[in-house]
Amino acid sequence: MNDAASRKLALVTGASRGLGAALAQALAPTHHIVAVARTTGALEELDDRIKAQGGDATLAPMDINTEAAMAQLCRSIYDRWGALDLWVHTAVHAAPMTPTHQIDAKDWRNSLNTNVDAVARLIGFISPLLGETGRAVFFDDPRAGQKFFGTYGATKAAQIALARSWQAETVKLGPKVQVLDPGPIATATRARFFPGEDREALPSAPDVAARLLPEIL
Repeated sequence: MNDAASRKLALVTGASRGLGAALAQALAPTHHIVAVARTTGALEELDDRIKAQGGDATLAPMDINTEAAMAQLCRSIYDRWGALDLWVHTAVHAAPMTPTHQIDAKDWRNSLNTNVDAVARLIGFISPLLGETGRAVFFDDPRAGQKFFGTYGATKAAQIALARSWQAETVKLGPKVQVLDPGPIATATRARFFPGEDREALPSAPDVAARLLPEIL
């Protein structure tokens, strides 16, 4: 395990549960974690797990949709550390499944806000912190065109389209942008989409994080 002074800096948005929390914990031996999520209690539990394995974290209980808060966080990262080595983005709004002609306007707006608008802003805020050598990681969940996934599928696809455009634009100058497909995971989000599924047959978030870690580092 690396000494704290030698750890790099990783920002994890959506760090309170599921894949985000698992990746934050998996990265903690080599990175100081800046953990962003709305749920303070879940962040504190993550912090306890990270400390138990000898790591450390900065908790940022905030909503990625709050532009002023995220701008201040990024400014604080710059003021304290000067740069960011890694951004892992797992935050997502998973709207209820529904026939396309019955999409709820509030669910649609919330999904656009979190899955698309906030991500576009965050790319602008975080790109200068990553510079030429940093890395940003997004996670695809290709549901576009599947029945009853109109809201989630469309907005998640738009998010990944943003990430892939950024990826194409930064090939020569950096930062390195990755889009990974973690596949099915036994998370609460998936349970809402597939309530009758056998969760014991699915890999856990920590198992998936361990599999993806070599691709991220």
